Amino acid sequence: MKKLDYEKLLMIPGPTMVPNTVLTSMANPIIGHRTKQYSELLEDTVEKMKKVFMTKNDTYFITGSGTSAMDMAISNTVDKGDKVLTITNGNFGERFYNIAKVYKADIIRLENEWGDCAKPEQVKEILDENPDIKVVTIIHNETSTGVRNPIEEIGNIVKDYDALYVVDTVSSLGGDYVDVDKFNIDICVTGSQKCIAAPPGMAAISVSEKAWDVINKTETKSFYLDINAYKKRYESKKETPYTPSVTLTYAMNEALELVLNEGLENRFKRHEKLAKATRAGLEAMGIELFAKEGARSVTVTSAKYPEGIKDSEFRGLLADKYGILVAGGQAQVSGKIFRVGHMGMAKEHHILGTLAAIEMAFKELGCDVDSGIDAAKEILKI
Repeated sequence: MKKLDYEKLLMIPGPTMVPNTVLTSMANPIIGHRTKQYSELLEDTVEKMKKVFMTKNDTYFITGSGTSAMDMAISNTVDKGDKVLTITNGNFGERFYNIAKVYKADIIRLENEWGDCAKPEQVKEILDENPDIKVVTIIHNETSTGVRNPIEEIGNIVKDYDALYVVDTVSSLGGDYVDVDKFNIDICVTGSQKCIAAPPGMAAISVSEKAWDVINKTETKSFYLDINAYKKRYESKKETPYTPSVTLTYAMNEALELVLNEGLENRFKRHEKLAKATRAGLEAMGIELFAKEGARSVTVTSAKYPEGIKDSEFRGLLADKYGILVAGGQAQVSGKIFRVGHMGMAKEHHILGTLAAIEMAFKELGCDVDSGIDAAKEILKI
């Protein structure tokens, strides 16, 4: 096996850097997944997850990526021909659309410009015109474009209709303000590897009473993702219906403990500060941000490439010479933007080091940019 380079700084929108205590927790002995010991571990992890979701709703873990929870949300609520409103402004909004298409939904797409957020008034207009909409899907933090959607405002609208409100918080939960119950979210999904700062491979989902009413009237279309199987097994034995990743359960338990110990409010403020510093630093260099003012994420910043800069050369130089990974654009913005993740356990020195490397990389590629360090330091109070 080729020797891996473990020295890269992950400034991508997931997976993020994982704290040592989380990594070492996975070295605990493997225990039987049908034992009291595992049931106690899972129950404790679920209760911590509920606190991070800010919900009293039923909550379950899936051994799978965040997409598995997205699939679970749709496959258990949508029958063929059911009307689904998918709100899209990036690649992950498109993923909800594609999942709904697999289950043969009658889909209404509310498409927004990539780089801009969804407009609550447009959601209300569509719901008024289509009272038979069964499910509304939205991405809270669209990592492909660095955009944050107004999920609280939209939740206040959807709650007055029969439609279920399904929200992807994969790249925001634990880093940006999400209150499942206050925001009237019926099904909320998230993943392990972003703001929660655990390894990839585990997803979580919360389910409201309103959602259960719909689920119980919907034909089950998946074996592994049948949410009633998760409910039945957890309520009866505090277990998962199928073999879970014991090691990832250890990791999620420890990662959620760190989130709660820092405090959700403190964590939100830290992410907001890092986002502002990143934006300020890039703008001071003369780099144009991609996401529009008022729509910008607090966990990932998107920026346009200066003329003449090639994505592969820029990101390759950052990775190979400076040991820093940033992300490129996806789909229609591939090669046009780069994205800096500042989520999970990211700290001030990670931001400053990344900005310094970005400045040097641009200069080495022939782009005359100014320094962004002082502007970032002013935000960070360093």
